[in-house]
Amino acid sequence: MARPRNIKISFIKTPSPFFTFLPVSPFSSLLNKFPSLRIHMPYSSSRPRSYLFVFFLLILLSLLGLSLLRLVSVSQNPSPSFLTLLSPPPSHPPFASLSSKNHEPVVLSRSATMPLPAHPVSGNATAEEAEFWAQPDGEGYRPCLDFTIQYRKASAKISKEKQKFLMVVVLGGLNQQKIQIVDAVVIARILEAALVVPVLAVDQIWEDESEFSEIFDVDHFKRTLQADVRVVSSLPSTHLGSKPTMFRPFGSLNRGGVLILQGMYSKLSKNLPLDLQKLRCKVAFHALRFVTPIQELGNKFGRRLWIKGPYIALHLRLEKDVWVRSGCLTGLGPEHDDIIRKIRESQPQLLTDRLNMTNTQRRLAGLCPLNALQVARLIKALGAPRTAQVYRAGGEPFGGAQALQGLVKEFPNVVTKEMLAREGELSPYINRSSTMAALNYIVSLSSDVFLPSNGGNMGSAMQGHRAYVGHRKFVKPNHRGMVGFFEDASISEAEFSSIMKKMHSRHQGQPENRINKRSSSDVTTYPVPECMCRHGIRSLLRS
Repeated sequence: MARPRNIKISFIKTPSPFFTFLPVSPFSSLLNKFPSLRIHMPYSSSRPRSYLFVFFLLILLSLLGLSLLRLVSVSQNPSPSFLTLLSPPPSHPPFASLSSKNHEPVVLSRSATMPLPAHPVSGNATAEEAEFWAQPDGEGYRPCLDFTIQYRKASAKISKEKQKFLMVVVLGGLNQQKIQIVDAVVIARILEAALVVPVLAVDQIWEDESEFSEIFDVDHFKRTLQADVRVVSSLPSTHLGSKPTMFRPFGSLNRGGVLILQGMYSKLSKNLPLDLQKLRCKVAFHALRFVTPIQELGNKFGRRLWIKGPYIALHLRLEKDVWVRSGCLTGLGPEHDDIIRKIRESQPQLLTDRLNMTNTQRRLAGLCPLNALQVARLIKALGAPRTAQVYRAGGEPFGGAQALQGLVKEFPNVVTKEMLAREGELSPYINRSSTMAALNYIVSLSSDVFLPSNGGNMGSAMQGHRAYVGHRKFVKPNHRGMVGFFEDASISEAEFSSIMKKMHSRHQGQPENRINKRSSSDVTTYPVPECMCRHGIRSLLRS
């Protein structure tokens, strides 16, 4: 029996468009394109002048081809990063790869999902309102996904793999699935295996039966990653009868094998070689693009808000399952708390963490989601005007309208996608929770200010994406620090506002270095410094 090969971590680089767009020999390409130019020269000593003419013609054509090659290579921008996200890309950008299907170049500077531009601060705004709507200083950071030469060399072989295949089944809601898909691409790269388009499992909570192709643009996913990993829609017929390897170490995938992974959330290390970190960003911010109908509908909703002025997006996690899993009280009174307690007691496996803590201990430790009243107090303290548009992302809150009273009382202009939609626009997506989550994501990305009531996958994904597209304002609530002040009735509103502003002054979307965070911090949440760099320090990052 053949011994399995040692799997080595590869370092990848997007192939240069020099090799993508031009053949090796311009003269041979010219002959292949125009057969009538092919010259047949049987040996004869009677016509030396004609041979001399042909000889000089060949020399001239070769020199012309070399000149064209030199011109194209010089005209290419040598840096694969795009320095400004909103400027039009060059005609032959360095971050292009050619699709074998439709021969259209995929340009990373154009493939990232971009938000609508942030509104300039109005001259009529008060100083406090101007401070609230002002965007953080991005400190000159821009995406820089330039891979190493070793990575590029390995890509030539890995991107053509036809013997080893990785199949993955991803679980959970939309944003949890996206994290697993990012991991799947990286694992396929490490294994030097082709990736079968991931299978989206039906979650017991979300109950969405959508397939990958109904949420994400499959062709765009394949094209964007074609220089990194070969992505196929299904296993080839030659592998359908093979016995798959399941849940074993990566090294056990032999030539001609199939590996199936399921439930791999957070199983891949967050501290990977630099090229693989860049690959994570490439998947998260470029390859995973929503299908056109979803993207266009989300853009419509965002524009309907944006045209009226700046808006806040709040991701309020107030659904029943959130209260069951968190082990916290709802703040809606004994009747609602008793309902949650009974569900938790009948299904103790739903409680996700810190099983030995009481709900009071959880609250004081900052482990509970903010309720609607607390969110309203926070954004009011940070300077949000009462007239501000507020987009509420998230599912149906447990307790219905009662759960939102504290927010609506302070900010009456609260809207949802259902309120923004016109007749029939949401009809195709009834009972499609992943699509609804995607629409929330698109509208939230374009908001001038984003705030999550709890941590979680949506908050982490939005934090990283807003940083990647220019460090849009992202308020990260300090749950533990705020608890005591929420419950202290002796503090005036002015004092409370001053405390909240000071507490959150460095948590509003400014660049945060992942290296300084916990080892479990994901580069798709903190893209600095692996995926974003300042102009002029790229050489330092490479070292």
